[in-house]
Amino acid sequence: MSDSIVLIPTYNEKENIEKIIRAVFALPKEFHILVIDDGSPDGTAAIVKRLQGEFPQSLHLMERAGKQGLGTAYIAGFRWTLEHDYQYCFEMDADFSHPVPKLLELYEACSALGADVAVGSRYVNNVVNVVNWPIGRVLMSFYASKYVHIVTGLPVADTTAGFVCYRRSVLETIEFDKIKFKGYAFQIEMKFTAYKCGFTIKEVPIVFVNRVEGTSKMSGGIFSEALFGVIRLKISSWFRHYPQKSR
Repeated sequence: MSDSIVLIPTYNEKENIEKIIRAVFALPKEFHILVIDDGSPDGTAAIVKRLQGEFPQSLHLMERAGKQGLGTAYIAGFRWTLEHDYQYCFEMDADFSHPVPKLLELYEACSALGADVAVGSRYVNNVVNVVNWPIGRVLMSFYASKYVHIVTGLPVADTTAGFVCYRRSVLETIEFDKIKFKGYAFQIEMKFTAYKCGFTIKEVPIVFVNRVEGTSKMSGGIFSEALFGVIRLKISSWFRHYPQKSR
């Protein structure tokens, strides 16, 4: 039994899903995988089911009806993680934008180096480590993270990062019913909430590579949610009690 579960939300990832699963299982440390599929019409879930015959103990599938949002997919995965007694929970995209070997460094940051949350960061020390993104998107993402830091005080350079490891204790403490964002602003809200709960966040530098196969799920509305939602997030934090990390 592994102590670590990798959550991979999917919608139409037939080009990538088998390759990403095999890449994770090829690592020297044992990770289990939970694919959370939102009714992909391209047959992504069928590919996972076929692979479950090969990896019956370590590959799991949650099928949901239709696109319900990234945030709800991860929260469903977090609840599943707690029910199944994993100690470390990872968020990762299916499209190889997150370097699979870096799962080992995120794990080490939480298991050996004292972090409660480890973030695979594109922007450590103001260095932009992004490959194959249009410059406009790079600048938008970089300055969006700067903006979030200024508004919220969150001590994280890459606030919108989706490559993250959470200790079990973080997921046990965060009140999922109070997490409101469903798009990529969900990533900001989770980090901010963990920070307000007193958890330690460590960034691990990564090189983010834009997807080669499949279709991006990003849109202008996603960035709008992040930019305008951050102000609401900060204001609401003034009137909210956050459960604190057990010492």
